Amino acid sequence: MENLHAPWRIEYILAPKTPSNENSIFTQIAQSNDDVENLVIARDKTCYAVLNRYPYTGGHLMVVPYKQVTDWNELMENEMLDLMLLLRRCQNALAKVMKPDGFNIGLNLGKCAGAGILEHLHIHIVPRWNGDTNFMPVLACTTVVPEALQEVANKLRSALAEAV
Repeated sequence: MENLHAPWRIEYILAPKTPSNENSIFTQIAQSNDDVENLVIARDKTCYAVLNRYPYTGGHLMVVPYKQVTDWNELMENEMLDLMLLLRRCQNALAKVMKPDGFNIGLNLGKCAGAGILEHLHIHIVPRWNGDTNFMPVLACTTVVPEALQEVANKLRSALAEAV
């Protein structure tokens, strides 16, 4: 069996995890001014969009409310609407920039549902291509991300700026 290396994942694995009684990584990113370093691609009144630093596939991003909540019921209606509108803008930007054949869009509420950051609701947008489920993720449990995250972020920022 051959080994494939994904050295960017070790940063996440070894990084200290924020205790749940503190600000989540998403709150820290929301409060930061360094959007380039944090891979933030868009900011709106009540939410922002950020590329996943440890993506399942190229272009995997998340739409996140500024307010740190664990469930939909903790958001006001205008905050839910803003999330959906930004989600649509991001999906359109991904479609323009990356030309996927489809998307997985969703969120995981609770640890048993697969939430990795329990304390801060966020919506995933994962572009998909016909045939992208091949031996790599199925047998090797490894994905191949063909473009640097900063390059993807720059392209998406441009596409989102044009759409406003």
